[in-house]
Amino acid sequence: MSTPPPPTAPGLSDDALVRRLGPGFTSNRAEANGVGLHYVEGGTGEPVVLLGGWPQTWWQWNKVLPELARHYRVIAVELRGQGSSGKPADGYDKKTLADDIHALLLHLGIESAHIVGHDIGAMVAYAHAANHPEATRRIALLDVTHPEPTLSALTLLPGPGRHADSVVENGDRIYLWWFALNQVRGLPEQLLAGRARFLVDWLADYMTVDPTSIDDFSRQVYARAYDTPDAVRAGNGWYQTFNRDIEDAASYEPVTAPILALANTRDRGHLDYLRKVVTAQGTDVTVTPIAGSGHYLAEEQPRAVLDALRAFLG
Repeated sequence: MSTPPPPTAPGLSDDALVRRLGPGFTSNRAEANGVGLHYVEGGTGEPVVLLGGWPQTWWQWNKVLPELARHYRVIAVELRGQGSSGKPADGYDKKTLADDIHALLLHLGIESAHIVGHDIGAMVAYAHAANHPEATRRIALLDVTHPEPTLSALTLLPGPGRHADSVVENGDRIYLWWFALNQVRGLPEQLLAGRARFLVDWLADYMTVDPTSIDDFSRQVYARAYDTPDAVRAGNGWYQTFNRDIEDAASYEPVTAPILALANTRDRGHLDYLRKVVTAQGTDVTVTPIAGSGHYLAEEQPRAVLDALRAFLG
């Protein structure tokens, strides 16, 4: 079952957020694959599923949802462990998360859909295409690909380009220190519960070209979603399964569904990384940079993301 959201200030509930999108959107919950999933739906046409990442919620799509809903049936799903979805003790590997999405599609009477994922959601989008090809039309991976073996080579200390005079904020390459922190069980909950706004602010400032693109209201939404021990634990669960995800991916054939990968330009070299990795993961791959954007593509450059998605989805 879905975990009830924590007490909130007026305007931050899912229903209040949906009203901000304009008419035609609804906030819904369904039991799928044994877990309660929250999703926001609007529009008509070919189904497009939107999957977000850490530490965000379905709200990260707020700048693109109204426009997408003019052309598609859009379903922004909060993954197991995210936002108002359930936060069970396990099931955070990307194959299980993809099974959740597949079960939700069946619940909604949808035989196949386009899947658009950002961050952790991109990993799940790929896993859905690999494990449920008959239910996957096209997939778009925003800035992240499925876990693959080079993740094991990430260094504990920031290497060249990932810091300047030991200040990681001054590097021109992203230093993924939270990949290690999120492996630890128990301590992050103690450190971050009730203090998630500090983490949200740091990441929003560090991972963007223009930090104001993620405004104070959105930061409140995300901080509220990750401010409880259960929410911190569940979000970390996505990272604690990376080794299993890598093992699962070793058994996958290259995905035949067309793949669009969108890359940030904040991290020097990220475009080349995505091009190398995603090209090996699919048979029909397009990799495109989103100019002037850091990691949070749909919030920093929503028009460019919309244009790329509409051209790709058709």
